[in-house]
Amino acid sequence: LGITGEDLLRENLAGWEARAEIVARLGFGHADVVVAVPDIWLDVATMADLDDVAADFRQRHGRRLRIATKYWRLTQQFFSLKHGIQVYRIVESLGATEGAPAAGLADVIVDITTTGSTLRANHLKVLGDGIILKSQACLVASRKVRDAADEAQLRGIATKMAALVA
Repeated sequence: LGITGEDLLRENLAGWEARAEIVARLGFGHADVVVAVPDIWLDVATMADLDDVAADFRQRHGRRLRIATKYWRLTQQFFSLKHGIQVYRIVESLGATEGAPAAGLADVIVDITTTGSTLRANHLKVLGDGIILKSQACLVASRKVRDAADEAQLRGIATKMAALVA
């Protein structure tokens, strides 16, 4: 039993749905995992636009589009599975991800944001359909077998926590 951001759960626990359950979303710690591109990319407003750019980018520059992120699992699922974008390379970024395009380390980023002010300060824009996950703090429990008393206690904790944040 623990409290964590939904983004961390989905990113760090492979097959998380089989191993853990979100008992309650706690209503605080809201942040979005987003796809952001340089704001000078005027013709890129959606993931479909980015797909077009990715294919053209490889022909023009002789390399794949680089995406800086610490969310490699969420990025792969969103780009490849949801949008069918295959022509990219993930560049691991464990901090200051929003500075990667300006530093020449990446072309696009996937990062977490609350207000978007850091993205704007780094001349980046979120794609219109580029919200990968709307995250918040969650009460999470293991899916290991629990007896009826444990289950009742877990539901009691969830009810009390929900009342505290309501």
